[in-house]
Parts: sequence; structure tokens; C-alpha cells
Amino acid sequence: MTAAPSTDTDAHVDELRALEAEAVHIIREVVAELERPVLLFSAGKDSIVLLRLAEKAFRPSPLPFPVLHVDTGHNFPEVIEFRDRRLAEDGHRLIVASVQESIDKGRVTETGGPGTSRNRLQTRTLLDALEEHRFDAAFGGARRDEERARAKERVLSFRDEFGQWDPRSQRPEPWSLYNGRIRRGEQVRVFPLSNWTELDIWRYIELEKLALPSIYFAHERQVFERDGILLGLSEYTLPTESELVQRLRVRYRTVGDLTITGAVRSDAGDVAGVIEEIAAATVSERGETRADDRTSVAAMEDRKREGYF
Repeated sequence: MTAAPSTDTDAHVDELRALEAEAVHIIREVVAELERPVLLFSAGKDSIVLLRLAEKAFRPSPLPFPVLHVDTGHNFPEVIEFRDRRLAEDGHRLIVASVQESIDKGRVTETGGPGTSRNRLQTRTLLDALEEHRFDAAFGGARRDEERARAKERVLSFRDEFGQWDPRSQRPEPWSLYNGRIRRGEQVRVFPLSNWTELDIWRYIELEKLALPSIYFAHERQVFERDGILLGLSEYTLPTESELVQRLRVRYRTVGDLTITGAVRSDAGDVAGVIEEIAAATVSERGETRADDRTSVAAMEDRKREGYF
């Protein structure tokens, strides 16, 4: 009796399980080698996948580390609601590092005006939280396909005692061997999803039947266009006199500070519809929807050198 021919679906599942196994291995290796890790969680799709992988790495035991959200205070309400519900369901310990508190304490200074955001202020808030809780490793959901600066990083990204990143000081990782040794005061950012693509993320969400914030799927929202990006109308994002507010059917490819995160026109109301759209997309998610990455060609790398995710 001959075996049934394999399908494209079978191949995708095999690829996803291989990526899953790699990520679980990375997470376990870091926990074994570092003393005080933490998982960065924004309630976006990548961090939702990362959390599921961390849960798989240690089941049936609870996570051996807490979850940290750097909160700008300008988040989508749907995302914050999802964050609290998702983490409470499995009893994960949540630490919220507040940008507003950093402003109130004089750690950072907020500027106003159209087009400004708190996104860059997150760096100081993150570094303060890592120092306060003495975290020496932070798991993040960044992928190499997101942006050119992301592609320069290894799976283990080493930061000095000031949290800063030097792309010339990356350690080699031959044969998936990871050297996590650090000196006192240094930190490691760990990216288990480095080899995943946006399409991989969505296919894994479909495979694992993962819940997501509702804004990832098509819905009607009042938006206005600024610098080629559709921004949602809110108390923090108000149009100028020349910017026309429209009610459109949109979804979000990525979530973040709502003052710089744009929507895309879409009719994709479920995961299968999103996968179809992503498979046909020719522009990266950050390139299409993140205003903060348009300030310069090196915007992300500049922030990473300062200590950004």
C-alpha cells in the first residue's frame, strides 16, 4: 500500500514544528544559563506566539519567569483588555513598566504636537525596569524579516551595562550553539522567533488556534491619513484641519503605540483571510504601518543602540 502524497499543508506544518522546536530549545537554553530572565509581552501577535512557545517549553510547570509589558499609556484598549485576560487565564505574573511613570519621575521628557509619540520613551522605561528587577535576559518577539536593523541581530543579542547594543560585538552562533555568558551588569536580549516570518507567525496562530486581539481582523474604524499611514481616531491621535476623517473597513498588521501604528484596508475577518492577504503582500508590516520607522533609514538601529527591544 503506497503512502498518500504529502500536501503543501503538511509541509507547512513540518516547517512550523521545526521552528517551534528551535524556539523551545533557545528558551530552555537561556533559562538554564541565565539567572533572572523575563518575557517581553505587548499582546501583539508575535509576543502571543512567543508566550505559547514558552508555555510549551516548561509544561506542565508554570513559567519560571514573569512577563513584562512596557506600557506607553497610548495603547489600543482592545489590546490591553486582551493582555490582562490572556495572562490571567494561565496565572502568569505580569509586571507593567509605565512610560507615564517615567515622565512623572522626570526620567524622560515628553514632547507634544502632531506626529509625536511615546514610542522612543519606552527605551528608558524598559532599561529602568530591567535594572529594578535585576533581569539579565529578556525574551522578545522580534523577527529578522521585520526590518533591516533586526536582521543584523543574532538570536542572543548582548547589551552592555548601559543596555546599549553594538552590532559589531555580536557573538557567533555556529550550529545553533549559544554562549550566554555575561559579566555582571550586562544583559542579553533573546529572540527565539528570529528565523520566523510574518507568514509563519500567522500559520502558527492558525495551527495552534491562538486567540488574538480583535483589531487584527477587519472592522470598521474612523481613520485619517497622515504621511501615507491610516491612523485611528482617538484622544491621542487627532487630525489636523487638512486631514480628512473617514470610516473605513481596516485591520492592523502590528500593534503598538496607537499614535504611530497604522491600519490597512482589509476585509479579512478571520485567520485564513489574513494569511491570504499576507501571502500576497509586497510591503513589510513595519514598512506599511509604523510611522516611527520612517523618520530615517536607520531609525530602528539608532533606537536599538540606545537600548530598545
